[in-house]
Amino acid sequence: MVSIRELHEQLVKKERSAVEITQEALERIQALEPKLHSFLCVTAERALEQAGTVDAKIAAGEQIGLLAGIPVGIKDNLCTKGIPTTCGSRILENFVPPYESTVTQKLADAGAVMVGKTNLDEFAMGSSTENSAYQVTANPWDLSRVPGGSSGGSAAAVAAEECVVALGSDTGGSIRQPASFCGVVGMKPTYGLVSRYGLVAYASSLDQIGPFGNTVEDAAILLNAIAGYDPKDSTSLKVPIPNYAASLKPDFKPRGQLRIGIIKETFGEGLDSVVEQAVTKAVDQLQSLGAEIHIISCPRFRYGLPTYYIIAPSEASANLARYDGVKYGYRAADADNLLSMYTRTRATGFGTEVKRRIMIGTYALSAGYYDAYYLKAQKVRTLIKQDFERAFGKVDVLVCPTSPTTAFKAGEKTTDPLSMYLNDLMTIPVNLAGLPSLSLPCGFDEQGLPIGLQLIGNVLREDQLFQVAHAYEQSTNWHLRKPQIS
Repeated sequence: MVSIRELHEQLVKKERSAVEITQEALERIQALEPKLHSFLCVTAERALEQAGTVDAKIAAGEQIGLLAGIPVGIKDNLCTKGIPTTCGSRILENFVPPYESTVTQKLADAGAVMVGKTNLDEFAMGSSTENSAYQVTANPWDLSRVPGGSSGGSAAAVAAEECVVALGSDTGGSIRQPASFCGVVGMKPTYGLVSRYGLVAYASSLDQIGPFGNTVEDAAILLNAIAGYDPKDSTSLKVPIPNYAASLKPDFKPRGQLRIGIIKETFGEGLDSVVEQAVTKAVDQLQSLGAEIHIISCPRFRYGLPTYYIIAPSEASANLARYDGVKYGYRAADADNLLSMYTRTRATGFGTEVKRRIMIGTYALSAGYYDAYYLKAQKVRTLIKQDFERAFGKVDVLVCPTSPTTAFKAGEKTTDPLSMYLNDLMTIPVNLAGLPSLSLPCGFDEQGLPIGLQLIGNVLREDQLFQVAHAYEQSTNWHLRKPQIS
């Protein structure tokens, strides 16, 4: 599938209609879904109606924005009015939101065409999309492997060209890790840049919505559409939003003005040698484009994982208390009193991973353990943030691998939660610090699986991340390689 800008030019020149573009995407979804399982819900009727509205505007001589008529996938933890929002969980199997999330409303206002709701790990808890209550999404590059998680459905849909771009959410790496596994671009914005209104909460101080695209420019265009202040979100930032796509250029001039830091703690034990080699070559390429390279130490980076797995489950135990069978969602039918209704609803409605994290969080917040675990984790979170602040006093952008490995086989880690959690080792510290971060392809392993390069920026420097990523992307051909799904 061609880029947003190319499709836009075709539309305004009337070479193709929005309905034709949408129909093509829907036909591809129909052909590939029996193998990929990227979508939980395909909204064909609504998509064609939205596309028809765009065509009518063009016929009337009205100007349209870049996203008008562009097929978009939406992660199924973003509320869509009148369309089921399940969060990949049985407990929300029949939930149809009575309101629209801010980001999906912004996309609708921009004329984007929603082709469906994408699969995810239940309540965004997982790194492989194997924790969905409904189906396991396959990696388009190798159907026997996982696409990453929790936004695996969105990443796989973009990689397989079932849609042009997609939205995901990132709590500890849930956009960037699947972007790495599926060979696409994925961005986690600065915390508060994008409204979380209508995003079903997992860990409220960490969750952030962001874009997937096949190119850096596509991701930048999508972020521009969803970023901005929202009075409905108390954590939303009231800051000016630059035009991210307008400032993209192929190199860094004058040379030596851009300082890039390599986080030394992200290399060594636990990192696949093929990933290390690809990232090292990518750094060399950035240097050849005019960047000045520095080795940077973030000594508490390695404490991100244990810190996250206290803070995130603690917030989840509070956020998921609302699913009790009373107000909405699934209710156990065999309960004979209020207490048994609560317990049976939660026991049968939640999956294993969600129960595990609720129990961890409840324990960490309980009397006698709050100070020992949760409070201490928050103190370490502050130290991690301070490490990043010191690093950005020396460099403009930080670089490290997105994931320690390429995509693993489906079922390989399902019985070993700790091994699964290690997949987010490189991405979690960014969420704890509230920073923007982007993953883009930087190579392939011997099995032909994509490898991701992670770029980390200072607060609200998404523009700089996109510039660095675009310059690297345009000097390589990794983004031009596409999976051959058989």
